[in-house]
Amino acid sequence: MILQNVNSKKSIYLGFILIFLGMLSAFAPLVTDMYLPTFPTLETEFKTTVSMIQLGLTASMIGLAAGQIFFGPLSDMYGRKPILVSSLVLFCVATILCMYSGNITIFLYMRLLQGLGASGGIVLSRSVATDLYSGRELAKMMAIIGAVNGVAPVTAPVIGGSVAAFAGWQGIFCVLFFIGIVLLVMCLIFRESLPVSMRVHGSASSILKSYSILIKKRDFTYYVLSFAMSQGVLFAYISAAPFIMQHDFGFSEMKFSIIFGINALGIGVGSAMSMKFNEMRKACVFGAAGMLVTAVAMLVFNILTQSFWTYEICAWLMLFFMGFVFTGATTVAMDRGREYIGAASATVGASGFLAGGLVSPLVGIGNTMVMCPAVCAACAVLSLVMSRSGYRK
Repeated sequence: MILQNVNSKKSIYLGFILIFLGMLSAFAPLVTDMYLPTFPTLETEFKTTVSMIQLGLTASMIGLAAGQIFFGPLSDMYGRKPILVSSLVLFCVATILCMYSGNITIFLYMRLLQGLGASGGIVLSRSVATDLYSGRELAKMMAIIGAVNGVAPVTAPVIGGSVAAFAGWQGIFCVLFFIGIVLLVMCLIFRESLPVSMRVHGSASSILKSYSILIKKRDFTYYVLSFAMSQGVLFAYISAAPFIMQHDFGFSEMKFSIIFGINALGIGVGSAMSMKFNEMRKACVFGAAGMLVTAVAMLVFNILTQSFWTYEICAWLMLFFMGFVFTGATTVAMDRGREYIGAASATVGASGFLAGGLVSPLVGIGNTMVMCPAVCAACAVLSLVMSRSGYRK
């Protein structure tokens, strides 16, 4: 009877961990996607340009990248829980300040701080998963996280569009603040996953050393770069989609949210189907090749026809193939970087957001219908080159 109770409590806690990690991993699409339907509104509200509004994405992604580089190794030294709580508090404070931004400059700074706070949840979702799982089990967990990253963009723009219709763009940040509070409460239940005996001991120089060791591992670096370029594809699409669907195709905020959500499901489906491969390295190569083909097809169709349906089919398939790269590259990189899990997770995550931050403003230069698939194709080529290099090694 006692054994049954112990097993029951263990199963309940594992279920809690799955939900908790899923919510933490959803931070990125929530922070970046929930306010997407209000891009045209913010352009008018702040009396600024398309590129400046897209810099809000860039600012948050820089914060998401830099924060992971900082929080990841610190969690290797001091444990996951205290770092997670600190980052969530920062996220909640920055989110409140976003709501009261009087101009685009203040808003961009607050988005940077918001990204810094959210980064803790993202980097630690991978770190905790790697603390608890390895090998095929880790791949399954990463596939689940990938599926969550497909579902979160489905709900985020829909919720954002609905909230904006009743409470304006500030209402979206109220919802984000509430999510941050919920996660802080869940931290009370979360048990530290990194024992003291497994922690990295040393000073700030130890952090730099851990990154140096990881970067020297060529197979680790190949898959980090492959993942980063796939995120370049994702964020090029994300930053262009509101303008293409609302300006070029004339959809409302709500219709855009629904279509964007349907497309984001492709990430989840691709992540789940990546488990069909017996090697995650093969899944990565397959996904990168698929991204390239569909991005080039979108570019050709957008130049020749500018049809919504050709754009839509190519966009869904491109995100579908991205799901394979997400799961494959992340799993291989985290397994290769197990010696410094927090730093490895930070490197993976930061590389993706840095790539996303760099490409997001590019799609606003010139004709967005052309620049978006062109940037996606360029990133897909690099992702394919890196994943093939890692596979051959």
